[in-house]
Amino acid sequence: MTGQPATHARLSALVERARLQVQGRAVPRVGLVYPCDALALDAAQRIVGAGFAQPVLIGPRALIAAAADAAQVDCSAFETIDAGPTASDAALHATGLVRSGGLAVLMKGSLHTDELMSAIVHKATGLRTSSRISHAFLFDLPLRHKFLTLADCVVNIAPDLKTKHDILGNAVHLLQMLGITRPQVAIVTAVETVNPAIPATLDAQALVQSARSGAWPGAVVEGPFGFDNAFSAEAARIKKMDSQVAGNADLMLVPDLNAGNMLYKSFNYVGGGDCAGLVLGASVPIVLTSRADSLQSRIASVALAVLTVLASGRGCHGH
Repeated sequence: MTGQPATHARLSALVERARLQVQGRAVPRVGLVYPCDALALDAAQRIVGAGFAQPVLIGPRALIAAAADAAQVDCSAFETIDAGPTASDAALHATGLVRSGGLAVLMKGSLHTDELMSAIVHKATGLRTSSRISHAFLFDLPLRHKFLTLADCVVNIAPDLKTKHDILGNAVHLLQMLGITRPQVAIVTAVETVNPAIPATLDAQALVQSARSGAWPGAVVEGPFGFDNAFSAEAARIKKMDSQVAGNADLMLVPDLNAGNMLYKSFNYVGGGDCAGLVLGASVPIVLTSRADSLQSRIASVALAVLTVLASGRGCHGH
């Protein structure tokens, strides 16, 4: 990626893996929804430069052209679909294109997250599947020997047990599509013992039981863990926990959005990490970027979406 040093080698490798896997195949089409600011247009240009996806700009043509001028991006290089004047028009049009098979991935442009998500979860015209929609971040942390996934830090505010079941299933499926056949899963709560006064520990116990009954074939699910003994095998040893997941987790399931969001921001701002993130459980992967995201994070998130599309055999040809 030009213009920014690749400080997180695992994210760089993810981008390279997507680029190599696309070669000789139909390049997945990524619907960039309402790309009406310089940031979104810059992302489109860099996705093309990375060579693993074909951005399709969906929104009001005049606003897209103005944003392209501001970003000094040649808008004529992209397919642009004029979808009406508002952000909700663009979101509705984008979900329609997914449903007709015209797009393999959606990516948030300059509209609000809730404007895009309300179109995605719409019962009649949205992109729901049998699973609850959730989110996962794949973290590249300097202190870690491999990626660490966090779910759900973005979508589900106070998930009940059934929702956690889907969040866990979506994230395990993501990791298995990336080739991690036996994901190590830690259910993280405030403490590592089951305490009826802390409902998340009861959920953890139930999820471990579901895993033992075969809910997620291949996944090794343990919990409850405190964050310390999930992250550190040494902390687990000191507390005399018998665990194959401690210090080796591929995935941490957090109890709610408060805990997850704070942990995710701590990983970035305190831990020196960066991440790729996806909305899962819809009929296509969805990239939700925030203005505070690094350039590497944006590009790696699209690469992650493309890898899941290729793994599921859902590539998308141009019209």
